[in-house]
Amino acid sequence: MTDDLVADEAVAQAHNADIEYFVRRGMTKGYQLASLLTPVVYTVFATTRYGRSHINMNRLLRATWMGGSIGIVGGGAFEYARSAYSNPEKVRIRRFRTAYDTSSLRADDHSTIGGILFAVITPALFWKRANSLNLILGGAGLGSAIGLIAHHARTVTGDPAPTVSVPESPPVASP
Repeated sequence: MTDDLVADEAVAQAHNADIEYFVRRGMTKGYQLASLLTPVVYTVFATTRYGRSHINMNRLLRATWMGGSIGIVGGGAFEYARSAYSNPEKVRIRRFRTAYDTSSLRADDHSTIGGILFAVITPALFWKRANSLNLILGGAGLGSAIGLIAHHARTVTGDPAPTVSVPESPPVASP
């Protein structure tokens, strides 16, 4: 009886670790997607609603980092709902496959590099045009989007991420 209890606890603990992994991944992907879409959506909205005179760097950068924050919350909530209420074995297999997804890893790397670069470059270029918080956080959001675009541009132009063969059986939680 205690062996079954220990095995159930091990499976539950592994499932919780998988859920945490997917929530973090969902937050990252949500930030990337929202940082990519928010500047475009904000520019179209502000132009059609108020005209060109209401678009300035401060508002664009503020919308970018706020949109990225909403993407973080939305992506994390989506992945929690998706993973927490799924079969633990299927979640484990999905985590195993995503660990070997080199395209996703490269997209995350490009996005992170772009975010860090633009968090530094944007304040240097637009120091007098926006609030310092909006410059840093909005610059990181724009850089994240540009890094994601760079990843997809590399893939389209013939430099895809290398493929790694996924082993047949995922590791099983042992008691």
